[in-house]
Amino acid sequence: MEAIKIRTIKREDNQIIAAVIRSVLIEMGVPKVGTAYEDKALDMMFETYGQVRSSYFVIEENGKVIGGGGIAPLENGDADTCELQKMYFLPKARGKGVGHKMINVCLDFAKNQGYVKCYLETMPYMKAARKLYKKMGFVELEAPLGNTGHYSCQAWMIKELD
Repeated sequence: MEAIKIRTIKREDNQIIAAVIRSVLIEMGVPKVGTAYEDKALDMMFETYGQVRSSYFVIEENGKVIGGGGIAPLENGDADTCELQKMYFLPKARGKGVGHKMINVCLDFAKNQGYVKCYLETMPYMKAARKLYKKMGFVELEAPLGNTGHYSCQAWMIKELD
């Protein structure tokens, strides 16, 4: 990958990152209900992640947004637990170490915000993503935490932040 850059989202990224995420969700066969696909926040990511203890990062390749990932407080969860959210990449960004870099950026932000745990939800069949999360120190949970509204996501993981 040439000229890869991870940066904080800008308002002008809203439309393209929403399109990237929806494109990946459709590609992966994710249900449109009970997942990030139907989140109102998807069309206003800059505003959503402009909240306290939240941030969203986009990946650019040669100035084009090709993915992203963010951190926000876990909805209806403990104050010391954040959630890794909406981490999706176009096919051209996969398998090149970008996910590893993005998770590190997100977890560094989470630690700086005082979080001690990071939670995530995904789909059981997203094997490559789950493999990456495990490699990064996330462990599987038997049940969800908080109340994200993503009832179609049936795989839950958590990581203690050091």
